[in-house]
Amino acid sequence: MARDPTESTIVDYKIILLGIIDMRPSGTRQRLADALGKHRSFVTQITSPTYSTPLPARHLPTIFKVCHFSPAEQERFLKAYQLAHPGRLPDLATRDGVRQMSLTVPDFGNEKKNRMFDEAIEEFILKMARLSESGE
Repeated sequence: MARDPTESTIVDYKIILLGIIDMRPSGTRQRLADALGKHRSFVTQITSPTYSTPLPARHLPTIFKVCHFSPAEQERFLKAYQLAHPGRLPDLATRDGVRQMSLTVPDFGNEKKNRMFDEAIEEFILKMARLSESGE
């Protein structure tokens, strides 16, 4: 049975996404689930090429941030995403209610430690933001 063209293009961008996630440290899928406020099974459905579940455009900025997409990775992914979902790309440059902040942090002299530290800070900020949104 032949795949319909839309399903095929969804598979194409999911293959790119899965490749990027697989190159990231262990725990990335869980951090992504936490950042999205979803269960890990949701992350599996939106990232696995075996599921035809499309990836909602509103989640792209979070995915790019949590998974540390390089500009080249982001461009490659967005081209494939646009083929699957013409006209559905979010404006990644502006997000209402979000502001940019710069921090001076220690340099551990080790790329892995620095990345782990950065991810911990980002995870903390995302959790605090979700907490403030929920009104609790």
